[in-house]
Amino acid sequence: MQSTARIPCTIITGFLGSGKTTIVRNLIENAKGRRFAIIVNEFGDIGIDGEILRGCGVENCSEEDVVELANGCICCTVADDFEPALDAILKREPAVDHILIETSGLALPKPLVQAFNWPAIRSRVTVDGVITVADGAALAGGQVATDMDALSAQRQADESVDHDDPIEEVFDDQIACADLVILSKTDLISDEERKRVENRLQGELTRPVRIVPSRNGALDPAILLGLNAATEEGIDAIHTHHDADHEDGHDHDHDEFESFIVDLPPVASPEELTARVEAACAIPDVLRVKGFAAVGDKPMRLVVQAVGSRVQSHFDRPWKTDETRGTRLVVIGLHDLDAEAVRNALAA
Repeated sequence: MQSTARIPCTIITGFLGSGKTTIVRNLIENAKGRRFAIIVNEFGDIGIDGEILRGCGVENCSEEDVVELANGCICCTVADDFEPALDAILKREPAVDHILIETSGLALPKPLVQAFNWPAIRSRVTVDGVITVADGAALAGGQVATDMDALSAQRQADESVDHDDPIEEVFDDQIACADLVILSKTDLISDEERKRVENRLQGELTRPVRIVPSRNGALDPAILLGLNAATEEGIDAIHTHHDADHEDGHDHDHDEFESFIVDLPPVASPEELTARVEAACAIPDVLRVKGFAAVGDKPMRLVVQAVGSRVQSHFDRPWKTDETRGTRLVVIGLHDLDAEAVRNALAA
């Protein structure tokens, strides 16, 4: 007999490069018998984060378990993409125990949470909690993401644009909807900086919300799951910058951002690729570079992720026999970035 209890869903949001995928991966690696289904939403047409999760090599990482929505921001496509994906998950046998949604760095949580009040969803799923991942290292430097000083200066100097940085607004909206805030990358900041960042976040929160420090996404699942917040029930009372846009049926503006793919042959070493990615990230208006690479004749696939000047890489799994060995990177940045210069830097 099928249970009539609603399935809990955890929404994990946060700006580009804050560490959302690392936290999701840690959850599924420590599932302890839970059957997860994961929805991964990315800005652009290539699903790097979904591939990272599928490469973790444990239960809950199969093609069936990880559903990718890579054709637009989930908060603007809930009817077209999210509802059908959720419906397919709910029809699975055996039934899933918990749903995880990793939003794109540009997504607004509120319209997504509001979708859980739709008649077709509300009787079957509840929002266990909205978890916002905040980049501790960036916030310690007075920014919401790494290497945003040049961007802010450019906006302040240009009288033709609104001085309210849209990236700041997205961050504010993600914090406003949080039932739990994860302060990531605390291994990169001092205790004094961490306390200062936590005080800043507390000042921006409009209701009592716990802030939990994290190093490399290693958190006990008991901290993240079982919040029982039923966030959808009180979401309409939370004020965000983009309320009017979605109430009027308009999508919030993503035209300031763009993404594109760079395909390259295998690289000689991880160090060589790191140098290329660092050069690309130094180009104005580049926010993030991430993807996979083939390294020489090594049998393992290299994952690379970069935010600002910080580049990380690790080997995740062997190349499959039916895969083409090569390097594929996705670049995310502002609309006016010099794509030709970025491609040249990555191609060295």
